[in-house]
Amino acid sequence: MTRVGDRIDHEVAIIGAGFSGIGVAIALDRAGIRDWRILEQGDGVGGAWHWNTYPGVAVDIPSFSYQFSYYQRSDWSRVYAPGAELKAYAEDCVGHFGLRDRIRFNTAVTGAVFDEEADAWALSTDTGTTLTVRHLVSATGILTQPRLPDIPGVADFAGTTLHTARWDHAVDLRGKRVGIVGTGASAVQVVPSIAPEVAHLTVFQRTPIWCLPKPDARLTAPLRQLLRRVPGARGGMRALSQGFVETTFPFAAHYNSVLPVASVGARIGRRHLARQVRDPVVRDKLTPRYDLGCKRPSFSNEYLATFNRDNVSLETASIVEIGPTAVRTQDGGDHPLDVLILATGFKVFEAGNAPPFPVHGRGELELGAFWKRNRHQAYEGATVPGFPNYFTVLGPYAYNGASYFTLVENQARHIVRCLKRARRTGARRVEVRQAAHERYFAEMLKRRPRQVFFRGSCGGANSYYFDEHGDVPFRPATTLEAYWRSARFDLADYRFSGG
Repeated sequence: MTRVGDRIDHEVAIIGAGFSGIGVAIALDRAGIRDWRILEQGDGVGGAWHWNTYPGVAVDIPSFSYQFSYYQRSDWSRVYAPGAELKAYAEDCVGHFGLRDRIRFNTAVTGAVFDEEADAWALSTDTGTTLTVRHLVSATGILTQPRLPDIPGVADFAGTTLHTARWDHAVDLRGKRVGIVGTGASAVQVVPSIAPEVAHLTVFQRTPIWCLPKPDARLTAPLRQLLRRVPGARGGMRALSQGFVETTFPFAAHYNSVLPVASVGARIGRRHLARQVRDPVVRDKLTPRYDLGCKRPSFSNEYLATFNRDNVSLETASIVEIGPTAVRTQDGGDHPLDVLILATGFKVFEAGNAPPFPVHGRGELELGAFWKRNRHQAYEGATVPGFPNYFTVLGPYAYNGASYFTLVENQARHIVRCLKRARRTGARRVEVRQAAHERYFAEMLKRRPRQVFFRGSCGGANSYYFDEHGDVPFRPATTLEAYWRSARFDLADYRFSGG
């Protein structure tokens, strides 16, 4: 057991300088809790928007929703902002709210141990330094740690290998034979962006993605001025955007048994596919055989049409192995390549990301092992019994699938309420009660029958929404409910002690 003695370096440590960490830091400052530090393994802020810089990268919900409610921009270049603008927005938030001097870059946390005598967390880092804090907030997100495919020979490819989450802009794709493994959200953006410049592009598809029309447009200077100057214009645009986002995921996925939103969306998706792809054989291969909502859908006006190009081919036979110069598929085909792009997604609720480092609580109980043994669960998606003074932003059953910013604001509100109570009462330890934790988990499971994930149509979706236990740890609730609960949950569900 690590002993920290009486030394407490900071009241709070926040792990991660993406929008989760930024949002929690802002909320703490606003609550008068200023003794915090953000520890960030990268050399810049922005999280997913710092690491993901592949061609075509952009937000997949309208920009008017993808921002903090209390710090809204009206100068986005498009309805769906490109990644560089989201990265710039993160930098802007850090500067505007005065956070930068409390961020430690190039510092990855490698382990956390709770000292039960000191009621504090001892953090180890890859720099060799240690840090002792009263409270620990995990704000590491899910779209930063690349998942490598389990394909024989992938490490033996002698050409250039790129992962969409670690793009090397020094690699010139012009005139090259390129293969891309995966057809998820990243691939939907990469494929149409690189197809015009490569000699040939082979898209290796395991599961087709639902691709819907994207209501995107350039935001002209006059429109941006209107949003800035006309009272209520920006708020009205945000309200429309929020309604669109709420309808296309929380309603569609979590209320599938009572609202026909998903079936309407599926009809729109099939019509979009029919209009975009000329070849009926290719069109059939691109047709999902699972319900809309089983896995993350995408919005694009270019992806499907890219398969009409003469230099683009769709390969649906399973990959058997990857050799030094070619990808071999189950039908005996060899696909010679110069560049291999892995659009194989990210670690989500799995080892190496949930949690992103070993977290040892009371009695040295380890969080990853706890979740592996007991299923992923957390009270209001924020806390787990046995792990005092430890909070997560994207814990199990925290995110309902709407704007990520509503999640961050809700979870930050939850955390601040707990820490303010601890300050008022002089408590050194904050821990959720076992009964409250079990009650919340039971409530989440009770709502499963109305969700699309558990209605029998998702078996062939190969969705990362499903964890190793067959659960989908989304919060099955509207954004309004999640907001209300973050502001109204009973603080008696926690035990405040010590001091």
